[in-house]
Amino acid sequence: MSADRRFVDTNVLVYAHDVTAGDRHARARALVEELWDTRQGCLSVQVLQEFFVTTTRKIPKPLEAAAAARIIGDLAHWHTHAPAAGDVLAAIGIHQQTGASFWAAMILRSAKELGCQALYSDDLHPGQTYEGVQVRNPFQA
Repeated sequence: MSADRRFVDTNVLVYAHDVTAGDRHARARALVEELWDTRQGCLSVQVLQEFFVTTTRKIPKPLEAAAAARIIGDLAHWHTHAPAAGDVLAAIGIHQQTGASFWAAMILRSAKELGCQALYSDDLHPGQTYEGVQVRNPFQA
């Protein structure tokens, strides 16, 4: 486990590549670049899947599938968690204990499994700690 590992939720990665996202784009891009340079970036297979679908279908200027695939290929060099059936069961427990959505609980489980102390997301309550992982919103001042 490494105290300096930091997990990035899908929404942050999407903003980093959504040129229409204004200030969120700039902040997310800077964070992703910092995590790349410091080798502290962590994510999960779930995040990569959600990133592909969102950036190729759901943003105002969608990426071509090949461009999204290249980005995912680069991100695959980060610390990556591939959840197994036991992780799904653990996420159900997190969901039941905390009230977080199941998908957020899967993200939290992956962050915990990678030894992250921080999760960058704007989908959960900033400052809240779940399973030893503190949520940080990179878009708040």
